[in-house]
Amino acid sequence: MSVRRLAGSQRRHRHGGLRRPAAAGGRLGREGGHGDQFRAPHYPRSNRRAGTGRGQGGLAYRGDFARRLEWRRSAPRQGRGSRAGRAGEGPATLFPYETAESIFEEHRTSTIGRDLDIGGLSYALLEASGPQQWPMRVGATAGTERLYGDGAFPTASGRARFTAVQHRPAAEATDPRHPLHLNSGRLRDQWHGMSRTGIVSRLHAHAPEPAIEMHPRDMERRGITEGDLVRVKGKRGSLLLRAVASNTLRPAQAYVPMHWGGRYMSGPGINGLTLPVTDPVSRQPELKHAAVQVEKFATSWQLVALRRDQGGNNHGGLHAALQPWLARFDHATLTLAGRESTVVVLRAWGAADSPAPDAHLLAELAAATGLDAPHALAFSDARRGIAKRALIEDDRLAGALLCKETRAADWLLDLIVRGGSTAEIRKWLFAPLATPPAAGPARGRIVCNCLDVSENEIRADLAAGLDLAAMQNQRKCGTNCGSCLPELRRMAAVTATRD
Repeated sequence: MSVRRLAGSQRRHRHGGLRRPAAAGGRLGREGGHGDQFRAPHYPRSNRRAGTGRGQGGLAYRGDFARRLEWRRSAPRQGRGSRAGRAGEGPATLFPYETAESIFEEHRTSTIGRDLDIGGLSYALLEASGPQQWPMRVGATAGTERLYGDGAFPTASGRARFTAVQHRPAAEATDPRHPLHLNSGRLRDQWHGMSRTGIVSRLHAHAPEPAIEMHPRDMERRGITEGDLVRVKGKRGSLLLRAVASNTLRPAQAYVPMHWGGRYMSGPGINGLTLPVTDPVSRQPELKHAAVQVEKFATSWQLVALRRDQGGNNHGGLHAALQPWLARFDHATLTLAGRESTVVVLRAWGAADSPAPDAHLLAELAAATGLDAPHALAFSDARRGIAKRALIEDDRLAGALLCKETRAADWLLDLIVRGGSTAEIRKWLFAPLATPPAAGPARGRIVCNCLDVSENEIRADLAAGLDLAAMQNQRKCGTNCGSCLPELRRMAAVTATRD
């Protein structure tokens, strides 16, 4: 496997037989043209920026790799001593391309006469007139805005064809041992494996950590409360997650986002529970459903480490450095917080029979997070296994470590994220308080990421009698990209129902 690496956090890079650095620039560093969701090919010369200097263009790498692979595959047929088929020697190569435009030309000609016909496109036209929606056949002066607007479809009769299908239930049915339907999907602010979005701290604000959403009734039946650690057991494996109540689910359903993997939590992630079944026609894997049971996982202690990443927002250095720590606890998560700066958040739990971290492990973790500075504040109660550290720099809290007594974790994280002064609350930093003594409760989860409006602020406005329109007028939430509007409407409806 040949892997081109631009984002340093991409786990697949370690599996590549050929690892290539990427030159950043253009649209995600791509050479040549690319398409978009509007059926419009682009030519990115106007987007070109200077590369990072880390690697040469992808076409040069791919061309060299393809010709070397071509030679290696043809060598056994032509004799080990033969070098025929190698670039520049013997028969013509099947990968003769020297420029991205030459690849585009071959693709262009292969579409002529098909529904995605771009025979009339060229680099020169794209550069002069901008993106054009296909089909754009030879002789056309512009692309086609609406596909099949003339009523002609690419079938023998020219008419649209609908294919009747028989309903097939999910491959894995629930049973008494696995009575819950586990669904999977994406988070609003994340994308695929989070190789890029996952290193942007503000994109963690809406869903700050790996969790399983459950209907409140299912949680009550199992003695699970909000934030409890639970074991999710399927027929092929299990994983630990925190439980979150959700009224958007039906009873007997649960939901785990697909994104959380080994860079952000202990265990295999959601695909450790799903099954290797594919659709017989499309071959798409059935990764969005599995039958599971959920039970409360007994713990004896919790640890929270918070540290502003000195590398700056989206740098990812400290997060990557702490990933090996995920395997050192019964369960742990490693996520990000912050907006203008990045705060790395490590949470760990010990099973009921697990001893609390000893002084040596805590000292090692303090050193790994930069909380071992001589001027750091420290508190230790060896008899109860409680240990705390706080690092203050320029009157601002830069990091904290809480072991076994962690009630202050949320508002300490808020304080680090906001960069607020510690002058008035320094003496309370180690107090077992769930809310800060000099201010209101922690802001909590961010609902509107564009305007930085939190769930607690929205609930307070709704409880004060504001309707959705008045709240939007005051806080502007939901007035930019609109992705938070469904949640805002649900929150407003729930408040109205209660009233």
